[in-house]
Amino acid sequence: MTADIAASPLQRIRADVQGMHAYAVQDSRGMVKLDAMENPFGLPPELQAELGKRLGAVAINRYPGERVADLQRALAKYAGLPEGFGLMLGNGSDELISLLAMACDLPDASILAPVPGFVMYAMSAQLQGLKFVGVPLTADFELDEAAMLAAIAKERPAIVYLAYPNNPTANLWDDAVIERVIQAQRVQGGLVVIDEAYQPFASRSYIDRIERHGHVLLMRTLSKFGLAGARLGYLMGPAAIIAEVDKLRPPYNISVLNCECALFALEHEQVFAEQARQIREQRDWIFTALARLPGVKSWPSQANMILVRVPDAGKAFEGMKARGVLVKNISKMHPLLANCLRLTVGTAEENKQMLAALEQSL
Repeated sequence: MTADIAASPLQRIRADVQGMHAYAVQDSRGMVKLDAMENPFGLPPELQAELGKRLGAVAINRYPGERVADLQRALAKYAGLPEGFGLMLGNGSDELISLLAMACDLPDASILAPVPGFVMYAMSAQLQGLKFVGVPLTADFELDEAAMLAAIAKERPAIVYLAYPNNPTANLWDDAVIERVIQAQRVQGGLVVIDEAYQPFASRSYIDRIERHGHVLLMRTLSKFGLAGARLGYLMGPAAIIAEVDKLRPPYNISVLNCECALFALEHEQVFAEQARQIREQRDWIFTALARLPGVKSWPSQANMILVRVPDAGKAFEGMKARGVLVKNISKMHPLLANCLRLTVGTAEENKQMLAALEQSL
């Protein structure tokens, strides 16, 4: 009697998924953690105690309810959202990006973004079975206007993502070029999503301009505001478009604890504004200090990170890690990023340790 040979259940998992690499999170235990663009400041002790009492009183036995609507109103007020526009919440911006790909999954649809850029734009497209079109930036990480306009005309993408500032290059692109990209996407009937994840550290925002365009959405997150652990993003734009995307949102996607954390933070937004001010100040100090290091090139930043090119990114990364400082080696992420590291701006003491470790590791 021949024993049945069971087929592997892995054959039921898509081949392209099996060929992907999972999003890697570095082990940061015992390290100065400057690899993930997090706000380095915790809450003051008195606010920790106050938040603890608030969270302790939350009815975690109930599904999220009207407090989610309270949070939507609070975020709309905080962001300065124009009257009549819509706002939806996501479990981080990542969920919103996935929902947008799902919403636009029509036959032959594509998603377009400059590269190098945030990896989730391409990943969400791939997971949804959409074509992703990456348009390389220039050597100085500016938008290649001619290439962007040509790609939009050829591909007719459902969505064009523009990160403002961009990750990992940390720069704001030219507003006039962005406007021409927006107009080109309007002509062919697609959406533009302006991703303002790093808005607390930037000198400009598009929030005051979304009224001009009926096809532009603006996405933000509370991660860089100071709540990376709470996982909360929000998408704003014309109410009719937001309402359609919101139909795909899983019920109760924002936990009552995350919701209450966010409401608490917005009630104390001046504390986080002061933290952002200190981060911007430290960013300028790091940029000046980097200019004194031989063989290191850095680019001006409008985010809470600085992109640097060193003679040997692998050697510098490992040297810094051995000295207890964890940054991000992005040198293999895209050819334009050869020998580049991404340095998150930390506290004053963390930044001194980072620069010393970098100098010793070159």
